[in-house]
Amino acid sequence: MAVSADGSLWFLLNASPEVRAQIESFQKLHPRRLRDTPMAGVVFTNGDLDHCLGLLSLRESQRLVGYATARVQRGFVEGNAFYRTLERFEGQLSWHRLGFDEAVPLVRPDGEPSGLTVQAFPVPGKAPLHALDPSPDPEHNVGLRIRDERNGSVLSYLSGVAGPSDSVTACAAQANAVFFDGTFWTRDELVSLGVGERYAEDMAHWPVGGQAGSLEFLRGLPAGRKLLIHVNNTNPLLVEDSPERALIAAAGVEVAEDGLEFSL
Repeated sequence: MAVSADGSLWFLLNASPEVRAQIESFQKLHPRRLRDTPMAGVVFTNGDLDHCLGLLSLRESQRLVGYATARVQRGFVEGNAFYRTLERFEGQLSWHRLGFDEAVPLVRPDGEPSGLTVQAFPVPGKAPLHALDPSPDPEHNVGLRIRDERNGSVLSYLSGVAGPSDSVTACAAQANAVFFDGTFWTRDELVSLGVGERYAEDMAHWPVGGQAGSLEFLRGLPAGRKLLIHVNNTNPLLVEDSPERALIAAAGVEVAEDGLEFSL
């Protein structure tokens, strides 16, 4: 995902390994002149490789700003020889700390405000598999609440959620749009299909379906748009005429699609 206040300067929400293909598929992220990028920075929700590995592909001559908790930043930077590709010149990548107490302005590489702010909320999750220090820490996994300071609209982005919590509710409350973890429909999805041995909770994902699933939580949110993201390829939600897709549609929930674009 990418967000912008003005349609010309953009911030990525995480940087997946396929970030190059994503950039190529979206005209507004294309260079506007020689050696240019409309991307000003990347906001990270955790240190999983599918959320941060793409940062190593954004390593040319433009300045970028990274936004992460101290724990996520350390996990990506310390002991990572590849990180030197982001240190080709002084200030190539600067970091801004995400805390839990206040909103942080998303700024242009020159330090000027973009018109957007972001606040992080600790949400149930886990350390990435490659973490040198996997001890529990609320900074390992966060949700984001992004606000447009011009009109007050709010987007909540929770790409990985292990289960319900007060902070998950606070992050999603009173948002105009909520993007939420839709990885699995059932906790035993991989096991029942014979494609894995781990359950949803082993991978820190809250299943959508069932009496205790996230669908009931999403149903009660007042947001005008509620969209599931990070949907695994085993999830029947990807089948447009499936009973599961009908259930979420009845609850006012959508499955996000590549190329989706809308304004708040």
